[in-house]
Amino acid sequence: MLSIATKTARAGDDQPSLPATFQAGWLDFAGQLVRRGHLSVQSMATTGAVTENGSRLLAIWKATDLSADEFANETAQFFRYPRIDSAFLARATSLTGRFSQKFLRENAAYPCQDPDTSQSWLIVGDPTHRTALKAAELVLGGPVQIAIASFEDITAALAEVEVDPALSPVLPVPFEDRPVDVENLRDLASGAPVVRAVNDLLEKAVELRATDIHLEPLGTGLSIRLRVDGVLRSTSLSADVVPQAIISRIKILSGLNIAERRLPQDGAAHLRVAHAELDIRVATMPTEHGEAAVLRLLPKERGTLQIAKLGFADHDRAKVQELLQLPHGMLIVTGPTGSGKTTTLATILTQLNDTTRKILTIEDPVEYEIRGVCQSQVNPGIGLTFASALRSFLRQDPDVIMVGEIRDRETASVAIHAALTGHLVLTTLHTETAAAAIPRLLDLGVEPFLLQSSLRAVIGQRLVRLLCERCKSRHEITKALIEEDPRYSAVGFEPGDHVCLAQSCERCSGTGYRGRTGVFEVLEITSDVRKLIASRADAHDILALARSSGMTTMFEDGLVKSKQGITSLSEVLRVATAD
Repeated sequence: MLSIATKTARAGDDQPSLPATFQAGWLDFAGQLVRRGHLSVQSMATTGAVTENGSRLLAIWKATDLSADEFANETAQFFRYPRIDSAFLARATSLTGRFSQKFLRENAAYPCQDPDTSQSWLIVGDPTHRTALKAAELVLGGPVQIAIASFEDITAALAEVEVDPALSPVLPVPFEDRPVDVENLRDLASGAPVVRAVNDLLEKAVELRATDIHLEPLGTGLSIRLRVDGVLRSTSLSADVVPQAIISRIKILSGLNIAERRLPQDGAAHLRVAHAELDIRVATMPTEHGEAAVLRLLPKERGTLQIAKLGFADHDRAKVQELLQLPHGMLIVTGPTGSGKTTTLATILTQLNDTTRKILTIEDPVEYEIRGVCQSQVNPGIGLTFASALRSFLRQDPDVIMVGEIRDRETASVAIHAALTGHLVLTTLHTETAAAAIPRLLDLGVEPFLLQSSLRAVIGQRLVRLLCERCKSRHEITKALIEEDPRYSAVGFEPGDHVCLAQSCERCSGTGYRGRTGVFEVLEITSDVRKLIASRADAHDILALARSSGMTTMFEDGLVKSKQGITSLSEVLRVATAD
């Protein structure tokens, strides 16, 4: 193994004992990352007291500019442990059967045996995690040999060994023929098998970075899918668990009425899953074969929010930075549900957040907790709506106001007047393009002269999946390829250009993609655009003027990213269209 993976330790060296290893701790390592320019002092201070899945190094990695492999290289070099790669993990003999799967997932640890030497190893991403290392010594019956792998490689390896061939990928969990009464269902939902099954499902969703869990009853079973990087992916569940009990368990956790199965219900829960704080929004819906449920997962800790990490092109990022210097006016972010609008606004708020500004937000729900910002959540049941909160905000002497969404005429009117009275207002709107936001606001009853005076810019955005850095392949565009797929010529590719295509590996779970980034268009409200607003021009005319003035559309931004190998052309065509 050492001959394959070790760059930082000689084959004849004895591995440092645990006490010696811990003489250099996470703080020393973070200091080195700061000195090398991979971690800012501010991020170090922010993440210093944070642990994620029990690991402080995992939280620190997410605050750096390093890839998973680069961070693992830095870790191995600093702590002087061997560095192994995914190839060794793929061929090593797994020893995970001697450990709790929950323990391994929470501690990002992979016990295995070298098939060539029969040497047992514990592969970790964080060698400073004392609990994981000492527990492994107890299970394996003595001192363990430690090696470093990336957190992503360890997660992928654990996911591979957890797959049970006896479970069908379509999850056939049989329904009972007879109806289950409420009291019996409550007992089932509180039983150990159901509690364990729901906990395992939540832990797997957190591991895979899922944003939603979909549970849908079918005629023969319960379908369970996770939305990862914007795409649904099937997963498995223990075959001995009654589907109604799974739904009931989720309803109990979120404070819903398990006896009511004829009407939709909405609830929420705050749970600690795999050492991570998680807010969960639950929505149930009656269907032909029983209740369906969708769980939106909102992690409390999401790393450092930086505009540079959103995916703006250089010229668009410069425009946004200029807009944030404005003392008042309205900035709108548009796009469909799940296009990253809230993340963009939260990132902008993070940049604006300092001691010289008072920032108030009204959201539904509060997805990002930002220290120093007064955040409120709508509650229509008691009359706290976007519009009513906005009116109250104006009496709180704010500098910046964020409104989660403009949904109606009243909210639009109050937001416009707030922008006109010396406040910087940030909000979102559901429209297809940035240009379409203007006709939409006019349809909501905003007077053109008010919109001319208050609106400063509109940002349109979508999310595209990132090509997996490990398995993507670079290809040259040929005449044969253009003839085979005319889309390449339709979007301006010529023979001799290069693109990257999605492949498959364990890191990306065979999808070819891992993570997402944004494609953007930034519409500045210039004097020419204001003239079109006054004449109530349609979105097509506004878009044509903006493009003639140099605006890059979302599709054009995505095309550039596909040529750079960041994403694929098919992914850009999936989320954006050429005008």
